[in-house]
Amino acid sequence: MSGNAPLHAAPNSSSVAIRTVRALIGGLLMGLANLVPGISGGTMLLAAGIYSEFIDAVSDISRLCWRRSSVLLVLLVGGAAFFGIALLAGPVRDLVLHHRWIMYCLFIGLTLGGIPALWRLARPASLTLWIGVFIGVSGMTALGIAQRSVATEGGVGGGFVPLILAGAAGAASMILPGISGGYLLLVLGQYVHILTAIEHAVDATLTADLGRLADPIFGVFLPVGLGILIGVALISNLLRYFLERYRPVTLGILLGLLSGIAIGLWPFQHAIEPPLGSTIHGDVVTPENLPRIDQSDWPVESFQPTRSQAVGGMLLTLSGAFVTFAISRLGDE
Repeated sequence: MSGNAPLHAAPNSSSVAIRTVRALIGGLLMGLANLVPGISGGTMLLAAGIYSEFIDAVSDISRLCWRRSSVLLVLLVGGAAFFGIALLAGPVRDLVLHHRWIMYCLFIGLTLGGIPALWRLARPASLTLWIGVFIGVSGMTALGIAQRSVATEGGVGGGFVPLILAGAAGAASMILPGISGGYLLLVLGQYVHILTAIEHAVDATLTADLGRLADPIFGVFLPVGLGILIGVALISNLLRYFLERYRPVTLGILLGLLSGIAIGLWPFQHAIEPPLGSTIHGDVVTPENLPRIDQSDWPVESFQPTRSQAVGGMLLTLSGAFVTFAISRLGDE
C-alpha cells in the first residue's frame, strides 16, 4: 500500500450491505464502550473496520459537505450507539459493578482484535511508524497510571458547563482510540450522574411520564449533546489533517493506543467497601451513612486472580478478539 493510500479500503472492496453491518456493529460497540470506564468508543470503531470512514464522514458534515454516504454512515453509527446506550446503560453498569473482571476481559479482547486490521493499513513498517507506536503505548501507560489514582467512580455531577465538557470528553473517546469516555467522565465527576439520567429517561419514556422526561433532557442531554457536537467537529478535522499529512506517525500512534489497552485496563479488580473516615463526594464515611453509599462510588483495588479466573479471562479475551477480527474481515477478499 502506498503512503498516500486512504486509511480505509476502496469503496468497491465491500458491498453496501457489509458496510452497513460494520457501521451498525461498530456503533453498538462504541455505545457500550462509552458506558465502561477504561474502554474507548473509537477503539471499537477501529476494530469493526469502519473507523476511518467515520472520521471522513464526520469531517465532511462538520464542514457542511452533505454527502449522502457520509450522512448515512454517521446516522447508522450514531443510531446504533444511541440504541446501545439507551437500552443497556443500566445492565452494563450493573455488570461492571458486580462482574468487573469478566466485562473488562471481554472488552480487552474486543479491542485487541482490531490490531491486525490496523497493522495491515500501517504497513510497511518504518522508523516513523515505530516512533508513533512508542508514543501511543506510552500514552496508554500514563493513562492507566492516572486511572488507578482515581479512588472512586464519579462525583456529584451536574452543571451546564461541566456537562458540556463531559460531552466533549465523550466525543474524544468516539474519535480517538484508547481514550475512554467513561474514564474521562469519572475524572470530570459526571459518570454516575449521566448514567442515572439515562436510566431515568428510559423509565420515564416507558411509563409515558413526560414531566419526568423533561429534567434529564434539558438538564443533562442538551448540554452533553452540545459538547459532543463541538468535540466531534474539532477532533475529527484535526485527526483527518494529521492522517493526510503525517500518516505513518499518526497510524503508529493509533496502533500504540490500540495495543496498549491491556496496560491501561487491568481486568482483575473489584470494588471494596470504603473505610470509615475516608471521603466520598466530599462527605466523610461514617457508620451511619455507609449503608447509603452506592456501590458505584466504592473505591476499586486490584486482586490476584485464581487459576480459573485467569483461564476464564484468557478465554473471554480470545473470544472478544475473534469477534472483532471477524467483523474487521467482513467482505474482504
